[in-house]
Amino acid sequence: MLEGSIWDKMVVFALPLAFTGILQQLYNAADVATLGHFVSSESMAAVGSNVPVIGLIISLCMGLALGANVFVARMLGMKDKDAASRAVHTAFIVSIFFGLVATALGEIFTRPVLLWLDVPESVFEHAENYLRVYLLAMPFIAIYNFLAAVFRSKGNTQTPLMALFVASVFNIVANLVFVMVFNMQAGGVALATTLANAISAVILVINLVRRDDEIRLNLKSILPIDQAALNAIVRIGLPAGIQGMVFSLSNVIIQGAINSLGPEVMAASVAAFTIEINVYCFINAFGLAATTYVSQNYGARQFARCRRATWISMGLNMIATALIVALILFFGRQLLGFFSDSGNVIELGMIRILLVVVPEPINV
Repeated sequence: MLEGSIWDKMVVFALPLAFTGILQQLYNAADVATLGHFVSSESMAAVGSNVPVIGLIISLCMGLALGANVFVARMLGMKDKDAASRAVHTAFIVSIFFGLVATALGEIFTRPVLLWLDVPESVFEHAENYLRVYLLAMPFIAIYNFLAAVFRSKGNTQTPLMALFVASVFNIVANLVFVMVFNMQAGGVALATTLANAISAVILVINLVRRDDEIRLNLKSILPIDQAALNAIVRIGLPAGIQGMVFSLSNVIIQGAINSLGPEVMAASVAAFTIEINVYCFINAFGLAATTYVSQNYGARQFARCRRATWISMGLNMIATALIVALILFFGRQLLGFFSDSGNVIELGMIRILLVVVPEPINV
């Protein structure tokens, strides 16, 4: 990252990040598709009513994880191995704390939030069951995102991708088993997703424990918390998390309006949202790649290379986003058909895709 061509390294670094984001979204896509095909539009809508709420929590988590990414990468760029090691352990502690607090608060406010969102009575019970079970995954989601940030700071995007691939395969199989064999409906797919998140987190923990470099995780000496690392995680990550939460909050408000239109519109919206969020995965991937490049080079005091990496990532980002938007527009109906057989759901979903996906390149 500190020398040589930037273009090719940026692409090699960013593409696994994009596919990692897509695999993370595949959890939700698998839930929606399983319920849409094998249960009902009402169960599918129940999952959809929760997506913005879950996104709100995960946005804050990913923002804080970004703070860990920046600080660890900067320490690596400065060749300060001890500081990098302390930051890794602090990030691990913060992830556990965040996940437990998110689960506890989420369980307390699940019902009030769903009532505030005006979730229809016909899907309310399924929505509540799904969210309560899904919230149990928050500690694992937090651990995965923070440790994936640690791997990114070292320039490794392949290990988090492989962990998610294994977990995603498990999630798809478990969804089908819980729904088709045990008839667990929304609660079943939520349980499958929770177990899948646990698998991805455990894989990363094991990988870090087995390493022998500066980002090795030593479970026997996690404490004490490094104050400098904690301050950086909060100072850098909290604003990024709040920024993401503002975007997610708008989706929560919009979801409340969508819920008043009935289960069919809710089902169409969640199907379209599940597709369009993949565009954001590419936008976010090049942003994360630029963040890691700039952080390491900033630590090495190579400021000209920082500026070049920023501009190159923006150019690559715009090209990649335009291509993925074109593909979604061309294959939109086929993609929506993956989630539902209903013609009305597909047509309503296309309306959302046209309104939301087309302007996405501007978001770069």
